[in-house]
Amino acid sequence: MDHELIAGMSLPVVGLGTLRLMGDECVSIVSDAIGLGYRHIDTARKYGNEEPVGEGIRRSGIARSEVIVTTKLDHPELAPELVGPAVESSLQRLGLDYVDILLIHWPNPDVPLAATIEAMEEARLQGRTRAIGVANFPLALLDQVAGLPHFVGNQVEYHPYLAQEQVLQMVRANGLVLTAYCPLGRGGELLEDPVLREIAADYGRSVPQIVLRWLVEQERVVVIPRSSNVAHLRENLDIFDFQLDPGARAAIGALARGARLVSPAHAPQWDDPVGSR
Repeated sequence: MDHELIAGMSLPVVGLGTLRLMGDECVSIVSDAIGLGYRHIDTARKYGNEEPVGEGIRRSGIARSEVIVTTKLDHPELAPELVGPAVESSLQRLGLDYVDILLIHWPNPDVPLAATIEAMEEARLQGRTRAIGVANFPLALLDQVAGLPHFVGNQVEYHPYLAQEQVLQMVRANGLVLTAYCPLGRGGELLEDPVLREIAADYGRSVPQIVLRWLVEQERVVVIPRSSNVAHLRENLDIFDFQLDPGARAAIGALARGARLVSPAHAPQWDDPVGSR
């Protein structure tokens, strides 16, 4: 599998997202995914599944040092005095001594960003996380933290229907990564797109494989697709023995139309979705 080097880590370009995976199903999927070769597992306090994610890692039998684990602080707990206890709670639920990446899940305008980052950095100095980062940050906020040491980048929604050229430019300029969540969209619309279906037929691949390949061929992009189907987990990893030609890449990039799927009430003011690839 290909990797991106960041904050002293070799981050696989395909990881496992775990949103909505719960209980025994989550344990099994995480364990099975690691058995298939996944080495980056993404969770969050808000997902309510840190405990089964940790159990899945243990059940896989893999050495702790061989898997990168990401979790995220929920936006109501970003006050500096709450960060430390939240990290300790996550570690207890995961059954781990440390996480590899600790993210701010969503920005909170009521809490000074610098104070939250300082508390996260203290957790890093205490060995509770190896690196820190953010998720769902617009450019103005990302600019405040992009140059920090031990900072990995921004986790954002990114798929062919939603361009992220501006974020990509910023993370690349600072040697960071963009982690794409919802890379395959939601609800099946993206996977039924006629342009994608035609390209998939041309390459003898599935539409998810074409979309994931399009994403990971982009510099400094990693993806964390979620699946509860072992066959799909395997399929999502099987994207490293072919390349898209320039025409296919351009056709996929031209699908961008600003279609954002995730925008809760506490979301920030998003940047204009300009720039298609």
